[in-house]
Amino acid sequence: MKLPKPPLTADLDDLLTRAFAEDGEDITSLAVFGPAARVMAKMVCRERAVICGAAFLPRLFAFLSPPARITLLVTDGDLVKPGTVLAEIEGPAITVLAVERTALNLVQRLTGIATLTRAYVEALKGTAAVLLDTRKTTPGLRSFERYAVRCGGGTNHRPGLSGGFLVKDNHTDGAGSTWEATRRAADFRALNRRLRGLLLEAEARTLDEVHQALDAGAERVLLDNMTAALMAKAVVDVKLFNEATGAEVTTEASGRMTPATARAAAEAGVDFVSAGALTHSARAIDIALDVVVNPKKGR
Repeated sequence: MKLPKPPLTADLDDLLTRAFAEDGEDITSLAVFGPAARVMAKMVCRERAVICGAAFLPRLFAFLSPPARITLLVTDGDLVKPGTVLAEIEGPAITVLAVERTALNLVQRLTGIATLTRAYVEALKGTAAVLLDTRKTTPGLRSFERYAVRCGGGTNHRPGLSGGFLVKDNHTDGAGSTWEATRRAADFRALNRRLRGLLLEAEARTLDEVHQALDAGAERVLLDNMTAALMAKAVVDVKLFNEATGAEVTTEASGRMTPATARAAAEAGVDFVSAGALTHSARAIDIALDVVVNPKKGR
């Protein structure tokens, strides 16, 4: 799998500035080792996982002064077995130990997302459905968590509220109907030239709302918390609408998706499956930094 390079340099520097400011100076390491001691360390993954965040480690360990040197032994997106060494680090003890927790927190979190995403991707194998993430991300970490989804083989949904129209239940209930809310969004998009290329999606909880979304001009219908049987009926209705009108409306299933229910939705014929669990429920992977003090260059 060929992965895009993470365009996150500015985001990473901003994140690290805030993360290291939270910790402040590592007075314990300074007291125990002094400023001259050097250490060697290995970052080890203790369970089977899809790695994500290794690409950020060189910047992490060079961010503080004096910097440490790092040798990467894996690439983001790699599936590794327990005991795999992800990277080797050598440098000042006060730097390596100050960076340790921030580096582990980030790599454990992102690797957890990539690993969970891969499980969903595997569940969808053999179907035509595409796995999407959602906006249920950690505030301030969205760009990184979206990158982790890609490392796991998933695809990103809209990056934020300004990245596309998504008429949800609160819009529908506030406007009075799915048709009314979707129509307002369609009209607003038509009046704003810069928005005309954005996708117009509408959430539907019932077949009637599916029909309303289609009539109002939705380009994708989000089938929310429907049973697989009801989704299959909705997919048929959308296909009939496309055949009758020449439209190319797609369908997306969402709502408490697990790998098993994602598979059922895909088999019902939806084009996309979105799962908030990819980012809001991923478990941190067990990754450790094993450090050895170099006695020849000690305090």
